[in-house]
Amino acid sequence: MKIKNFAELAASELRRSALSIIEAGLEAIDTGSVIRKNVSLAGSDLIIADEAIPLNSLGRVVVVGAGKCALEAAAALEEVLGDRISGGAIIDVREGNLNRIKALSGDHPLPTERNVDAAKGLIAALRGLTERDLVIAIVSGGGSVLLSLPEKHSVAEEARIFRALTKAGADITELNTIRKHTSLARGGHLAKYAHPARVACLIFSDVPGDPLQFISSGPTVKDTTSVADAERVLEKYGGRAALELEDLEFSETPKEDEWFEKVRNTIVVSGRTALAEMFLKAGELGYQPRIAADAFHGEARGTGERIAQELREAPPGTALLYAGESTVLIRGGGKGGRNQEVALSALRTIAAGELVVAIASDGRDNTEFAGALCDIISREKAAGAGLDPGKFLAANDSFHFWEPTGDLIFTGPTGSNVSDLILAIKEKQK
Repeated sequence: MKIKNFAELAASELRRSALSIIEAGLEAIDTGSVIRKNVSLAGSDLIIADEAIPLNSLGRVVVVGAGKCALEAAAALEEVLGDRISGGAIIDVREGNLNRIKALSGDHPLPTERNVDAAKGLIAALRGLTERDLVIAIVSGGGSVLLSLPEKHSVAEEARIFRALTKAGADITELNTIRKHTSLARGGHLAKYAHPARVACLIFSDVPGDPLQFISSGPTVKDTTSVADAERVLEKYGGRAALELEDLEFSETPKEDEWFEKVRNTIVVSGRTALAEMFLKAGELGYQPRIAADAFHGEARGTGERIAQELREAPPGTALLYAGESTVLIRGGGKGGRNQEVALSALRTIAAGELVVAIASDGRDNTEFAGALCDIISREKAAGAGLDPGKFLAANDSFHFWEPTGDLIFTGPTGSNVSDLILAIKEKQK
């Protein structure tokens, strides 16, 4: 089971139903299952994302990857392909051991020198490839940070860029527009390093709407943004002086078509995958499911308020499903993640018979917990402990609100990573 504290949290029928629906979504995006569904050997062919590649046409098969799914995906590829894999290297936030692929690790959410060394190691695995060789690339959320290879500044300066823009409220496409122009391993660079080999890139999308070039900053995708676009992002948030980034220099990304002619990028899993299974599970449990948004965005506090209101207006037995990613406008110095903040915001207006749960699909909502759930039980426990939701919201301290109520959801690192998942559910008519 993905939710490790399921039994402790399931204190009511509504809670059990909600957790079962979330569990179904997490199982649907299991990385090993996704790989086995999309990569197989069939007679004399290698099947990758429904494309048959004759094995006798191939030279080496090299596996590279970066992101929070990379280690688990590489392990699954080794199970499927065995000694047909010639080598390669992946970078994950976790440490691990693989048989034929070098397992490298880096830090997240801020890049360090470990990330730079790992990115260099991944690029080294792409050297000397020929036209007959095949690169199987795994791209997943977290890859942007792990593929840190600055050209004109230090990794410490890159971390400062990320902190400044995150604090200012930049969304993922804005952050990754900047990132593509501050690393020699993002924004199509991996496709260039792999040339002239064939590249089959399997993408685990964690970006609302699944825009290829912004998922992990598009390391195998031709970039349509420019240095000028990166400059516009800085201007939107006050400019270089206000962000204390006066010395930041951008690099242009590869734009020549030749680097991308033999690259096939395929999204194999996304938030929509989880929503589809959650929809089925909710119906199986007797609720009326509705996918309310498959690419929500916006500030976390407002997201929680809006979802609570939508639930209030829905008829009994409704299960509203959401996938996407909110942002947190940092006003205080507390601890917590955007999903915990969504749940805390929703709690302020939650009524009896209603429940909202919000989780990060990778299992880490800026803490060791995946997210939180809120209902009338949460409200009563908080009131008994003298906890004021408004004060904790003002301090961006959602973690220290949910910790004493016991309503944090624990999965541990899931090895999966799509968008955040939210369920808003109302008791069935009695």
